Amino acid sequence: MSSNKNITELVQKLRTISGAGILECKKVLEETNNDIEKSLVLLRERGATKAINKSMRSANNGIISTYIHAGDKIGVMVELNCETDFVARTEEFKKLAKEICMQIAAFNPRWVKKEDVPKEVLEQEKEIYRKQLKQDEKNKSKPDSVIEKIVEGRIIKFYEETCLLEQPYMRDTQGKQKIKDLIVETIAKIGENITVKRFVRYVLGEE
Repeated sequence: MSSNKNITELVQKLRTISGAGILECKKVLEETNNDIEKSLVLLRERGATKAINKSMRSANNGIISTYIHAGDKIGVMVELNCETDFVARTEEFKKLAKEICMQIAAFNPRWVKKEDVPKEVLEQEKEIYRKQLKQDEKNKSKPDSVIEKIVEGRIIKFYEETCLLEQPYMRDTQGKQKIKDLIVETIAKIGENITVKRFVRYVLGEE
């Protein structure tokens, strides 16, 4: 009985996060041995999450949220958009905006999403990684194809460090949930698309 209860709770949790149907949630949980994170990935790949579908809709309303870090030396301003003014005034939406502000204050991203990274910056990073690998005794004799795979792995890490949506959510101690996952979870709860349009982070004394 306890096992059935746990499975029911997992299905409900996955439905809340993804917005997908009960049968879809049960199926992917069975396929992933009841792993919520892997199940959410499968649902996304199959286009089964309502939240992902909602992300195609226009978000022209929202709020500008601010946060001043303890000590008054770091300040953040974020424009978070949604579809309606009604949702923009909800506590759920405001809470998300504040969490994003705190994330920016703590982890100092440079861009909102990886698509925002200038091409020249990305190419420069790749070239630096290639040179580092070529100088490394363990890697310099490896084929170029292997070197490129290692470089791509480091670029993923680069995105996680510099792009807000790719960063691990500061409150997730296991480091599995990213900011983009937090946004998708909120989309599923409120039923509207949510996007981070822009942000600015001020540090006392910096230009």
